[in-house]
Amino acid sequence: MNYDFETRVNRKNTGAAKWEQMYGWNPDVSDDVIPLSVADMEFKNPPEVMEGLKAYLDEAVLGYTIPYASFLDAVVEWQEKRHGWQVEKDWLVHTPGVVTAIYSAIRSLTKPGDGVIVFRPVYYPFGQAISDNKREEVNVPLLNDNGYYTIDFEAFEQAAAEPENKLLIFCSPHNPVGRVWTEEELEKLAEICVKHGLYVVSDEVWYDLIMPGYEHTVLATVNEELSKRLITCTAPSKTFNLAGLATSNIFIQDEGLRETFVQSLQEVRNDMIGALGYKGCELAYTKSEAWLDELLVVLDRNQRLVHEFFKKEYPKIKAPKIEGTYVQWLDFRELGMTDEELEEFLHMEAEFFTDEGYIFGKEGSGYERINIALPTDALEEALERLVAALKKREAR
Repeated sequence: MNYDFETRVNRKNTGAAKWEQMYGWNPDVSDDVIPLSVADMEFKNPPEVMEGLKAYLDEAVLGYTIPYASFLDAVVEWQEKRHGWQVEKDWLVHTPGVVTAIYSAIRSLTKPGDGVIVFRPVYYPFGQAISDNKREEVNVPLLNDNGYYTIDFEAFEQAAAEPENKLLIFCSPHNPVGRVWTEEELEKLAEICVKHGLYVVSDEVWYDLIMPGYEHTVLATVNEELSKRLITCTAPSKTFNLAGLATSNIFIQDEGLRETFVQSLQEVRNDMIGALGYKGCELAYTKSEAWLDELLVVLDRNQRLVHEFFKKEYPKIKAPKIEGTYVQWLDFRELGMTDEELEEFLHMEAEFFTDEGYIFGKEGSGYERINIALPTDALEEALERLVAALKKREAR
C-alpha cells in the first residue's frame, strides 16, 4: 500500500474522546490497549490533508470564513464522482456537525408533542435530539433475522399514517447494524413518506464507506417528490477522520424547506464553520481519494477478520459481516450476562472497550458495537484479549 494504515497512534492525554472515556472507565488499563468505541479512526489522517493544511497555515488569516468557490466546487464534484448524485451549490447548508443539523431539522419541521420516527437500534443522538426538543419518539424497530436487519415496512406505514407523526430520521448506511439499504428498499421507504407527507432527515454521513460488492444509493435520487421534504446530511468526518474539524454539508433541494432550516440554525447561531474545516474538507475531496480507496481495502480486511475470528475461536459471539460503515455489531447474548455484567467484564477484565449496545435502544441489549478502523494487528490483539478473558472467566 502507498499509505500507512499500520502505525499505532498513541492518543493518550491528547483529549481524544474515546481514550479519555476509556481511562475514565478503567484508570489502570494496560498501556497497549486501544479503545474500540467512539466512531473515529485510529489511523493517521490522509497526508494530503495534513500537508495541505500546513501549507494553508503558512499563508492564511484565520478570521471569520464563509463558503468559497473552490470549497463549494469540491463538495459538489464529490457527490457526482463518488455517488452519481448531481447537486447544486445553492442546495448546500453548512453546519458544525450532522447532529447539529438533526436538532435544527426537528425544531424547524415539527412542534413540541409531534412524533418523530426512528428505526432502532440506531445512532443514539437521534433519540437525544427528539427528547431534548420535547418531541415524541416513535420507534419502528428493525426486523432482525439472525443478525440481518431489514425495515419493517408494514409497521412503518402504520406509523407514517398517524397524523401526529411528522418526521423520519433515517440512517443510511445504518449505524450500528452496518446495512447498506438497497435501491428497492429506499424506493419503498420514499413511497411511504411521500404518501403520508412525512419530512425526512437522511443521515448519510457513512455513505463513502461501503464494503466490496455493495453500493450506496443516495435517498434523494430515488424519488423526485420526496426531494421537496428531504434533508440529506453528509460530511467528510467519517470518511477521512476529520470529526475534529466540525464540518458537515447538508443538502436541501427545496428552497422553502432550506430557508426554514437555515432560520432555525440562525436562531441559535449554529451555522458557523471554522476556516480549517472548510479547507480540510476541500483537501479531502480533491486530494485524498486514493487514500480512501486503500482505507476501504483495510476496513474490509478487518471486518472479515472479526467475522472469521469469532466463528473459529468463540462461536458464542456472533459477528455478521457488515455492508458499510466501519462499526461492527456483535451479539453477546449467548453469554447470558446482563448489560451491566457485560459492561463491567469488558472494561475491567477483558480491557475491551466498546459502545454498549443498549445505548442504541432496548433492541441493542446484549450487543456491543466495535470500531474496526484501526491497524489490523491491533484489532486482532483486542479480539484475542477478549477471548482469553472469557475463557478465564469460564474456568473459574
